[in-house]
Amino acid sequence: MQAIKLYNFPRSGHAHRVELMLSLLQLPTELIFVDLAKGEHKQPAFLALNAFGQVPVIDDQGVVLADSNAILVYLAQKYGNGRWLPTDPVGAAKVQRWLSVAAGPIAFGPARARLITVFGAPYNAEEVIAYAHTVLKVIDHELANTPYLVGTEPTVADVAAYSYIAHAPEGNVSLDEYANIRAWLARIEALPGFVGMPRTVAGLQKTA
Repeated sequence: MQAIKLYNFPRSGHAHRVELMLSLLQLPTELIFVDLAKGEHKQPAFLALNAFGQVPVIDDQGVVLADSNAILVYLAQKYGNGRWLPTDPVGAAKVQRWLSVAAGPIAFGPARARLITVFGAPYNAEEVIAYAHTVLKVIDHELANTPYLVGTEPTVADVAAYSYIAHAPEGNVSLDEYANIRAWLARIEALPGFVGMPRTVAGLQKTA
């Protein structure tokens, strides 16, 4: 099949979600670098792909889609062969819950903490880090009795949550207290086709 184009920025956890999903599905991928530092995502050519001016965007043989979680759902439904996205009402709802967590609490906690250290975002670090730990405590508790976020098999929920949690230490958010999360991260990283996001020497990662 023809390669799926992924417009990405390597240090974006949102873009990494999609890169990881494409790799887990073993889909041929053409990575197209979008230079956020130079504002390329705000230029007319990119805005024609995503009017919100955000990575990631995919072009799958003319099907152009934006929003990382929406792309995960599309890829799982089209190429997942019944895996990655439950179709029963309860399973589908549980996945949707975690996609909302990825877009909400994870984005406002671990992801935002990393924005401060890696990209110089002007948030209150103390407040953001405290909120990140509140979120991680809940997730760690939920992972106490299940290997993945939605049951015994990995789903797009795990892919959506992985990147910013795995890189939380870059935002000075330690994972030391969260044994269940660390075990879950290891399970994701052991999946065939796993690809990581480049680590930046920021926050706690300086000494890791």
